[in-house]
Amino acid sequence: MSAVVDGRWQGPVVDQHIHLDRSNRYLAAVEEFVRVGGTGMMLVHKPSFGGKLPIDKDGYRAAYNETLAMAAEVRERFEITVGVVLGPHPVAWEHQIADLGMERASELHLEAVHLALKHIEAGDAQCLGEVGRPHYTVSDETWVAANENLAEIMAAAAGSGTPIQLHVEDAGAQTYAEIATMANSVGLPLSHTIRHYAPADVSADFTHGLACTVSVGRGSVEALVASHASASSPWGMETDYLDDPRRPGAVLGPKTIPKRTDELCAALLAEHDREEVEEILTKVHSKWPSQLYGLEF
Repeated sequence: MSAVVDGRWQGPVVDQHIHLDRSNRYLAAVEEFVRVGGTGMMLVHKPSFGGKLPIDKDGYRAAYNETLAMAAEVRERFEITVGVVLGPHPVAWEHQIADLGMERASELHLEAVHLALKHIEAGDAQCLGEVGRPHYTVSDETWVAANENLAEIMAAAAGSGTPIQLHVEDAGAQTYAEIATMANSVGLPLSHTIRHYAPADVSADFTHGLACTVSVGRGSVEALVASHASASSPWGMETDYLDDPRRPGAVLGPKTIPKRTDELCAALLAEHDREEVEEILTKVHSKWPSQLYGLEF
């Protein structure tokens, strides 16, 4: 049976980067996603920027366990596929420097990475992230340290065969080029080096072969139609939904991925036959995320 029916996509729909917060909308946000066609998600650990950030490994252990518990509840309640992305956020690290000092903040950051990798190796989680470097201007000392940490994190991911979701600045193709060079230097496959919150240009010339999850805001459908044929690595869609009522317009809402998928389906049908469109969207929402994260989407 075709997944494209009457010009609309009826197949899997996956949000590859979404945050949830038990104290905010939480299950109501998931219900919105599922009601409009969502079938799977990668739930990403969310730092407590509004509260206290971890000051030791036990703090990260408790925070990770909360993310894992929410994933289990969502699976049970909605019977959708939920993968988990665990890791210390680079912005949390930059904030921790003021309280812990650069050396201890970096030590704790890497301890948190290895704790996340243990969960991934145990099968509790499927991806390391979001790790990376600050997306805003920092001191030269902090930037150097961030890149040193990132190189060590990428090497650890390569050693464990783990995919990695990256939080990085938006300097266009330059960001991709720098990250690709770092990945190659430590043997991390570009297809498993996933730039999160990525622009909608998925062409190989722009991404330098990295995988990415595209922030599918306004204008993204047109850019994906124009660039998808020249992609060389997997790409997917994300909202980066924060589940934070203090920042309602900061990122996309939970209903966005099903909506944009329908729009992309219609736009692709204007240029391709139904079988080709089905193949493209099956890769985006099933084949590629299943290969990346080891789950059935």
